[in-house]
Amino acid sequence: MKSFDGEVLFLDRKDINTDEIIPARYLSEVDKAALKPHLLEDVGLPGFDPARDIPGKGAVLTRSNFGCGSSREHAVWALEVNGINVVIAESFSRIFRQNMYNCGLVALELPAATVAEIFRKHAGKRTVLRLDAKAGSLSLASGGIRTEGRFTLSPFDRTLVEAGGWLEYADARY
Repeated sequence: MKSFDGEVLFLDRKDINTDEIIPARYLSEVDKAALKPHLLEDVGLPGFDPARDIPGKGAVLTRSNFGCGSSREHAVWALEVNGINVVIAESFSRIFRQNMYNCGLVALELPAATVAEIFRKHAGKRTVLRLDAKAGSLSLASGGIRTEGRFTLSPFDRTLVEAGGWLEYADARY
């Protein structure tokens, strides 16, 4: 199972689409490593610099409808190859969400009020996430500020995460 702990990248915008996560011009790449430098290079957020802001991050916190647009596994691969194994949002595009679990990553939906509270308390600070997929618990810490919560994954999504993704799950069973 992958690590789901790490520093949080705050993307305070809704409707971040797959073309912004990994631009279509890179979809001919079949090697995940080739996608690494292009993650979020076209996302429109004032003051955001992917080269400065992404390295060392292990999770993303964003608003609603993350991963909308074209269905492409490359968007999830670009996150994964950058060490981002968790995305927390108010909601996800259905196909993007399933691609996350198929790759053994966590797409965690939290209520809008909870996401807003996390942004209010932690955005702009070095924030570290601790997420236990088995126990369904998470903790965010920014210095002396802490936010803790519980969540539920469907049994099959949890199984995919524990296996490392769909391919590993199928390989172990078929």
